[in-house]
This record gives sequence, C-alpha cells and structure tokens, in this order.
Amino acid sequence: MKAIDYLVEEHEEILLFTNRLEEECLKIIEDKIIDEDFFRAAIQFIREYADGVHHKKEEDILFKYMEENLGVAASKLVRSGMLVEHQFGRSYCLGIEENLNAYLDNFDKLSLLQIVVNAMSYVNLLREHIKKENTVVYPFGENNLSKEIKERIEYESLELKEQEKELMDRKYELKK
Repeated sequence: MKAIDYLVEEHEEILLFTNRLEEECLKIIEDKIIDEDFFRAAIQFIREYADGVHHKKEEDILFKYMEENLGVAASKLVRSGMLVEHQFGRSYCLGIEENLNAYLDNFDKLSLLQIVVNAMSYVNLLREHIKKENTVVYPFGENNLSKEIKERIEYESLELKEQEKELMDRKYELKK
C-alpha cells in the first residue's frame, strides 16, 4: 500500500531529525549553551511536519479506518497506544518551547536541563513509536483492511500529499 510506504518514508525523515536533536542535547550538556535558532526550527519541524503532516495522515486517515473497520484490537492499539504517544510528543514539544523561552528570559540552569529532558523524551518516544508503527501497526492495517478501504486510504493520502507539497518545499534550519 503506497500510503503506508509514504508514512514509512516520513518516519525516516523524523528519525534523522531525532538524531540531530540528540546531538544538540549533547552540545548543551558539554557546552552549557543552547542554539536558539536550531531549537526554534526543531519546534517548527515537530509541529508542522512530524505532527501537522505525518501524524495528521495517520490520525485522520489510516487510524480512523482501522478503528472503524478492525474492531476492538485496532481501537485499543490506536486509542491506547498510538494516539496517546502522539499526545506525549506534543507535550514534550511544548515543554521544549516553554523551557527555551524561560531559559532565554533568565538563563536559569533548570530551564536548560528541562529543554534536554523534554527533547530527549521526545527523541526516545519517537524512536520507539516509529518502531511499533512500522512493525506492528502498519502491517496490522495492511493485512486486515479490505481492498475497498485500502483504496480509500490511498485516495485520501494522495489528496493530502498534494496539499503538503508547499510545506515540504520549505527548508527547516536543522542542518549542522
């Protein structure tokens, strides 16, 4: 199913980002300073790409059809697993932003520590989350959804893919 292939490709982009975020956390520990521009771009990437593009496709299309068509097991997997973890990711992103702002206001070491804590919590969450989706959730959907439902998912995913092209043309300032 091409829609799932696209989601897996997006996971690769997100994993590259988590590696970069982890590197910046190590720099904070080593140098006791923070690259504000990187962290602002990271927050933007999380909100616009990881959450706004990727999670939107999962939540509004794939997970919706899995819940509607695959019964209690799919509903538990989606509601008690994937959606909860998406919310944790949003919370960690907010924690990064709030503590970045607090640190820049008063250079409080505790705020700097909380940036690292929230960023690494996000990194660890996403790495495990992606592993579950790629090896359990996506195969479960692909193997159990009907051909008709898969065709709807394909159509809706391609429609969204067209809408996101403009966003994907933007450059995130996350390079070294």
